[in-house]
Amino acid sequence: MTGAAALRALHHDRAPGDPLVLPGPWDAASARAFAAAGFPALATPSAGVAASLGYRDGETPAGEMFAAVARITRAVDVPVTADIEDGYGLAPGELVERLLEAGAVGCNLEDGNRATGGLKDPERHADWLAEVRAAAGESLVINARVDVFARKEAAARGSAGADPERLAEEAIARGRRYAAAGADCVYPIAAPPRLLPRLAAGLGTPLNALAKPDGPSPRELGELGATRVTFGPGLFRQALAAVEDIAERLRQA
Repeated sequence: MTGAAALRALHHDRAPGDPLVLPGPWDAASARAFAAAGFPALATPSAGVAASLGYRDGETPAGEMFAAVARITRAVDVPVTADIEDGYGLAPGELVERLLEAGAVGCNLEDGNRATGGLKDPERHADWLAEVRAAAGESLVINARVDVFARKEAAARGSAGADPERLAEEAIARGRRYAAAGADCVYPIAAPPRLLPRLAAGLGTPLNALAKPDGPSPRELGELGATRVTFGPGLFRQALAAVEDIAERLRQA
């Protein structure tokens, strides 16, 4: 079984309360730690990788991001899916080629428009995702990130309005388009946990939920309908907080 097939299989036939938990390594050392703990796959966070390289989220040059992903995939024997933001403006064929060269077997692709702070046209984004799928075949697990909850102000200016219930309908409509275009999983990032059952039922595909330190546990998110749980840069931030604590204790010693 290929790495992509193994990762794809992990998304299916999961019991409620037993989601696929994917820690987010930001470098080779953290990847080894998570793999050694027994996690079956890993998911790099763009913001965590960016911070480890000295960039703000969304400002990492594509070459540096792919190089960081390659260092992570070389360090572990488990499948790695990579957050590559909006694809860095690369043509679908080149994007797929660079992901595979880096050793990734999956990717996050978002529908937020970083240039405008709004959202991409869902039909055009679905067409682009279909081109990525055509170029990748079955060699990549595509996680389509839906940004309507993360970009509420932009959504409020559009048809969805700012009401969470209406945002859920917009997320479902976008996610269904992206699944039809070939996405394996849909990720309505920052969706309120109480809306996960509705999102899971409306999408009809594996659902990725974001775990937060002050929110429901991964098991609880699974019980609400999440198939897969990721952490964004949260684990990196916890590790950085520990380093800052060490630094402060050293300064006071």
